[in-house]
Amino acid sequence: MNVTMADPAAEYRALRKEIDAAVHRVLASGRYVLGPEMEALEREVAAMTGSAHAIAVNSGTDALLLSLLAAGVGEGDEVIVPGFTFFATAEAVTHARATPVFADIDEATFNIDVGDVAGKLSPRTRAVIPVHLFGQCADMAALDALCRDRDVTVVEDCAQALGADYDGRNACTWGAFGCLSFYPTKNLAAAGDAGMVLCADGEHARRLRMLRHHGSERTYEHRYVGYNSRMDELQAAVLRVKLAHLARFDEARLRNAKRYRERLAGTSVTLPVEHGRGRHVYHQFTIRSPRRDAIRDALTANGIATGVFYPQPVHRQIAYSAAYASVSLPVSERASAQVLSLPLHPFVDEAAIDRVCAVIRSHA
Repeated sequence: MNVTMADPAAEYRALRKEIDAAVHRVLASGRYVLGPEMEALEREVAAMTGSAHAIAVNSGTDALLLSLLAAGVGEGDEVIVPGFTFFATAEAVTHARATPVFADIDEATFNIDVGDVAGKLSPRTRAVIPVHLFGQCADMAALDALCRDRDVTVVEDCAQALGADYDGRNACTWGAFGCLSFYPTKNLAAAGDAGMVLCADGEHARRLRMLRHHGSERTYEHRYVGYNSRMDELQAAVLRVKLAHLARFDEARLRNAKRYRERLAGTSVTLPVEHGRGRHVYHQFTIRSPRRDAIRDALTANGIATGVFYPQPVHRQIAYSAAYASVSLPVSERASAQVLSLPLHPFVDEAAIDRVCAVIRSHA
């Protein structure tokens, strides 16, 4: 039997009755946009994270873009982002008409290197986007202190880290904005695209609500040129069901991560590092090896899916490579050549993990 990287269908089967009832409730209501399900989800996620405001949007990418716009980021500004992240982190900066400045990452955790950020701050730096990669928070205490001192806005990319914390403070609550993705493979997964912004400032929240709805606060009165970035009621209803089960699904991820650690102990692969400053929610279990490609080929031959997140740093992507040809991020570049993420979703059973580890042990 094949082992998958993610299994959204298994999640649906486990929650079928609740999800079906929620979907039918929405369809029967006739309220499909900007309705009570979305408002309830906003309240529930805000309460879970300890955020003052939650603004549901169409995707995690839109969450980043609208946050930058709400912060006043625009043409002539620079925004520092990690080179080792999904493309959308930098893409949002470009769509805001600002310039991405790429920083390297910490060798152990894959998160943005605060020391490198400090060296790349300039008078044009308006914001920094730390990405809590694979489910573990970046060094937010150091980054927060650095950015406060320079009056630089922090926009947290929490797409993989809902439920994580740093020094007891939840992800999404360190920065002026915390951005979530509910893409179908995330820890909290929609049945399509969906996202959310969390923030503490009421004026930021007000502007975000207008930006997601064509710049409008009152019908047919448009204060800004905004976007159509509303989360629909069906997605909100599905997410509300899954939110109630997120804690137990995350516990399953933690158990699976522990089993991987036990079964891969003593091998030549480098296991994920927990920095000990907060909860890791293991969106991915990512190992490293100079023999990454050989290990991946062996796993594929045995019907085991894997992921390489990410095979190229963002500054080496075609869309950016010409403009950033002189940029060198050695840690990011080395990570791209060595990382391999293993199946970790809540429905991977122990036998499947043992099978994955047996293949790795014989080929590492």
